[in-house]
Amino acid sequence: MDPPLWAWFAAVGILAVLLAVDLAANRKAGEPTITRALVASGGWIAASVVFGIVLGLAQGSAVAQQYFAGYLLEKALSVDNVFVFVLLFGALAVPARYQHRVLYYGVIGALGLRAAFIAAGAALLDHFSWVLYIFGAVLVVAAVRMIRPQKEVDPQRSLVMRAVRRVLPVTDGYRGDRFVVREGGRRWATPLLVALVAIEATDIVFATDSIPAVFGVTQDAFVVFTSNAFAVLGLRSLYFVFARAADRFEYLRYGLAVLLAFIGVKLLIEPVAHLSVVVSLAAIVMVLGVAVLASLWHSRRPGPVPEGDG
Repeated sequence: MDPPLWAWFAAVGILAVLLAVDLAANRKAGEPTITRALVASGGWIAASVVFGIVLGLAQGSAVAQQYFAGYLLEKALSVDNVFVFVLLFGALAVPARYQHRVLYYGVIGALGLRAAFIAAGAALLDHFSWVLYIFGAVLVVAAVRMIRPQKEVDPQRSLVMRAVRRVLPVTDGYRGDRFVVREGGRRWATPLLVALVAIEATDIVFATDSIPAVFGVTQDAFVVFTSNAFAVLGLRSLYFVFARAADRFEYLRYGLAVLLAFIGVKLLIEPVAHLSVVVSLAAIVMVLGVAVLASLWHSRRPGPVPEGDG
C-alpha cells in the first residue's frame, strides 16, 4: 500500500528538522571532535530506529523489516563513501575545521540527487518490471569492481577540477570556509568548492550502486527514500568517527562487495527462487559482522618483528 501524500510531507519535514538541529549543534560546538561525532552518530542511529519503529506501527512489521534492511544496507555502503572522503580530503589538503561544512552541503546535495534517482527507478519499475534484472547485473558488476585494487587519483588533474575550472578559475589556496570569493574584480572558486563538487560527484557514483541495491530489498519508493535519507544524513558524523580508523577496516570493502553480489544475484534469480526480506536482513547483518570482526582481529595482530631484535 502506497503511503498517503501527508506521510511524504511528514517524512521530509522530520528530516529537515533533524538536519537543522544537526547544523545548529555543529555551528555552536565548532570544530568536530571524535566524542561529538560519536554522540551525533548515535543520535542519528537512534532517530533512524525510532522512525523505523513508527513506520512498523503504522504500516506493519513487513514494511519495518524492509526499512531496516534498506537502512542497514545503505549505512554499510555509506562507509565506503567515508573511505573515499578521507582520500579526497587528504589529497586536497582540506583543513579539518572546514570538512564539516563541505560534508553538510554535500549531504543536502546527496539527498536531492538520490531522491531524483529513486523517483526515476520507481517510475521505471512501474512500467518495466524487467529493469530489476538490469539492477541485478549492475550490482554484480559493482561487486567485482569493488574488490579490484583502487587507483590513485590526482585531484589537480581530475575531471572535477577541470569542470570547475571551466566555470571559474580556482584560487591557489583556501579562503577560510568560503566556496567562492571575489578577487581582482572577478569571481574565483576556492579548493573548498572543488572538494564539494568532488563529494557530490562521488555520491553520484555510489548512488548508482546503492539505489539499485535497496530496490533489491523493497520496491516501495517511500521505504527506499526514507532508509536512504536517514543513512545519508548520518554520513557526516559517521565520517568523523571512521576517518581516524579507516585503515583498521581492511576487510570491510570485501564484505560490501559480497553484499552487492548477494543482492544482485537475489534480483537475477527472483523468478525461480524468492528470498524474503528476513533472509536479506540476516545476510546483511552476518556479512557486515564477519567483515568488521575480521578487520578488527587483523588490525590487532602484532606486526613482523624486525630482524636482529630479541
